[in-house]
Amino acid sequence: MEMTHKIRRRVILLIICSFLSYFTPTICTESDIACLKLIKASLQDPYGYFTSWTFNNNTEGFICRYTGVECWHPDENKIINLRLSDMGLKGEFPRGIKHCTSLTGLDLSSNELQGSIPSDIQRLLPYVTSLDLSSNNFSGEIPSSIADCSNLNALILYNNRLTGRIPQQIGLLRRIKTFSVAHNLLSGPVPNIANVSIRADSYANNSGLCGGPLIKRCKEHHHHQAMKFDFSFKGGFAIGYLVSVVTVIVVYASYCVPWVHSGQRNKMITVAAMILLMIRQKKKKEAEFDQFNSLSAMEFLDQMQVSTSEKFVTRMNFKDLSKATNDFSQHNIIELGEIGTTFKATLANGWSLAVKKFSNSQQSEEQFITELKTLGKLRHDNLLPLLGFCKESKKRLLVYKYMSRGHLFDWLHPTESENKKKILKWPLRVKIAAGVARALAWLHHCCEFRVAHLSISSQCILLDQNFEPKLSNFGMSSMINPKEVNASRGFCMDIEFWEECFIKEDVFSFGIVLLELITGKTATSLKGSDESMEKLITEAPSNSSLSVCDLMDEALIGQGHDQEIFQCLKIACNCVHSYLQKRPSMLDVYTTLSIISDSYEV
Repeated sequence: MEMTHKIRRRVILLIICSFLSYFTPTICTESDIACLKLIKASLQDPYGYFTSWTFNNNTEGFICRYTGVECWHPDENKIINLRLSDMGLKGEFPRGIKHCTSLTGLDLSSNELQGSIPSDIQRLLPYVTSLDLSSNNFSGEIPSSIADCSNLNALILYNNRLTGRIPQQIGLLRRIKTFSVAHNLLSGPVPNIANVSIRADSYANNSGLCGGPLIKRCKEHHHHQAMKFDFSFKGGFAIGYLVSVVTVIVVYASYCVPWVHSGQRNKMITVAAMILLMIRQKKKKEAEFDQFNSLSAMEFLDQMQVSTSEKFVTRMNFKDLSKATNDFSQHNIIELGEIGTTFKATLANGWSLAVKKFSNSQQSEEQFITELKTLGKLRHDNLLPLLGFCKESKKRLLVYKYMSRGHLFDWLHPTESENKKKILKWPLRVKIAAGVARALAWLHHCCEFRVAHLSISSQCILLDQNFEPKLSNFGMSSMINPKEVNASRGFCMDIEFWEECFIKEDVFSFGIVLLELITGKTATSLKGSDESMEKLITEAPSNSSLSVCDLMDEALIGQGHDQEIFQCLKIACNCVHSYLQKRPSMLDVYTTLSIISDSYEV
């Protein structure tokens, strides 16, 4: 029965994929062709290897015969691998590679490429499994975001001019089998890669590297730990010895030295008591660092999660944040929420931050911990960057990067005074939708932990100065590791149930946001309060005669985007389908939306 259910789900998924591909076959082709065009334009080709790359052919699969190009199938223009090694190519890393949306392998080795490895490489190559940039002239640091390419099996960077430290996050790549950074200018400790044994020759000729399989140990760290242990051991021994001696003196002076004057004896006892008091105060101060002894099990877990988060997020001082927000002035309020208030903070160097000050309640405490442990570990271009936190006494604050364009909700539903100022054109709306879908696809499918947001709305989507969307408000989110049994606060959750219910809830909520982008209506009216709207949404996928203008935001009418809007409407309707099994995955949604988005020059 269970097998039949799984087969039925796969068949439904194939039908949806076939349906989507029916509407966008040529756009897929155009995306990969655009990818090759941009690569050819951005790189110097002294030996003429790109001569065969001509683009005046309209037959399916013609690019699959080009030098260095490998396709998923020879009869379709979907590139799976680019092998451009030893071609004498010159220039910097070709950013046009992002348009090869199905690419899993990239080999640019043995060329004369220079510059840095892109800091957003996980965005350019979201599905890459093999990346070879060896034997070039790449310089600068290895970006930590490379660890977000969670499908990587092989990462080969040897024989370049890379400097700085190797990101320790690379050790979190669960699928990595081949890793080499030999013959560079790297320094610091090598990452601890758990699932495979990396040999010393993978780090050869980097005089500053230490640790791992290398003979050279990280002396500074080792010495620090040894000194710390030695100090604590000797300190404990000395205190114990001193306590014993003082105790003996007190007893001896009290009972065994009758010829000593009582006043002198009292002085001796007083001095000894003072020494004991000082020792006790010292031990009390040391005990203050271990607050867990007096906490409940729930508080203990929360304290542990806060302490663990310091590895990823900076702990900040309340006094400094108070000063940056002008003592949390009402003039600096960005948003008033149920669990707290967000303020704009300005640092001495002119930088702007957003500080969320949580109210003093059990609910806000739980959301503070959840957001800190979730968003603190996640780094993605379409997630709001969490920069720091503050936890002093009963004060709870989270510090984010400031988003100058505010919430998507305010752009879709402006006040009357803002109506003419805040207008989002359709290409920008598609870009925003694709960005949010990309973040959710990563959270659901590509992140090491599976994360369900569970409170997606246009009010939790922030926009930076370039209208790049940033997903925020992770206080209600749920995180699970598919490889482990998830026990959160004593509750064990079935993984299949989690994926079916929580993930599909995110898909539904995204569908509502997409409908907001299309219709300009609020989420409340879209969720069923308006019967005519609900009827139109239900009929839209099957009613080919339905006019898009019946649903379209007035600001979009007559702009010439009806076909793309109708295509997005079908995606949205699939997302809000009443049957969970019929809702698509966010990976499928993002794939389709990114193709539509890339067709516009935004």
